[in-house]
Amino acid sequence: MQIDNFKIFADLVETKSFSKSAKLNGITQSAVSQQARAMERHFKVLLVDRSQKQFQLTREGQKVYESAKDVLHAYETLLSELQEMKKVVSGTIRISTIYSIGLHELPPYIKKFLHDYPSVNVRVEYRRSNLVYEDILHNCVDFGLVAFPAKVRQVENIPFRNDHLVVICNPHHALAKRGEVSVADLAGQKFIGFDPDIPTRKAVDQIFRDNKLEIETVMEFDNVETVKRAVEIDHGIAIVPQATILQEAKQGTLAVLRFKGAGYTRPLALLHRKGRVLTPAMRKFVEILGLDLPDARSA
Repeated sequence: MQIDNFKIFADLVETKSFSKSAKLNGITQSAVSQQARAMERHFKVLLVDRSQKQFQLTREGQKVYESAKDVLHAYETLLSELQEMKKVVSGTIRISTIYSIGLHELPPYIKKFLHDYPSVNVRVEYRRSNLVYEDILHNCVDFGLVAFPAKVRQVENIPFRNDHLVVICNPHHALAKRGEVSVADLAGQKFIGFDPDIPTRKAVDQIFRDNKLEIETVMEFDNVETVKRAVEIDHGIAIVPQATILQEAKQGTLAVLRFKGAGYTRPLALLHRKGRVLTPAMRKFVEILGLDLPDARSA
């Protein structure tokens, strides 16, 4: 029985999918099925209840899964400690994040990280927010970065930074010269928003509800880049994170309006799975983000 056997089985249990486990491990779905049957022959017990339509473990399968997680954790800890002893910072860091963070918040940190640790590869995947959480839970990635983080039992979320929400409009729009606005000033405007399931859209909708303001939503998109393009051609106004429109503001293709008073912010957070062993490279990345994690070693 090898470490890979335990990892494939653990991935199978956590994803409840032979195809997803296969994709995580770079093998075929048939190979995952063969691995599961090989483990059953090795332990001389049934691990997966195949009489059920949905994936379900037997009692023995649950025990093997729990022990497999212990074995994998011990193995990951050993690898991390050996790297530390050799003072090696290498490997690959996999990050899952939403477009607005990946394109506008993350690049300066990755640039510095790659400069300081050239032996580390960084892979960034752009995903919808709900899929970032799935990636973390299924161990598809090492870290996730999201806005308006949700509490998920097996996911640790560490506050990263807050970004201000601003109103954007075409430079020739009636609001463009104001500089700052109240929510009430947006009454009667055509609004371009994110898709309803996106956390930033939910937060914006809550702002409107709190101010008892009804807005006509004329377009909805799943990413900030398309939202900005629609505003640039004057199809409506939008509320977006300030960090995402710095270039357009500099070039004068969008007018940026702050909210009067304290305004509204969008909290960002770094995610990782609870119990995950952080390698030296992963801990260095956390440091580059400016986060203080005294317990990162066993986080």
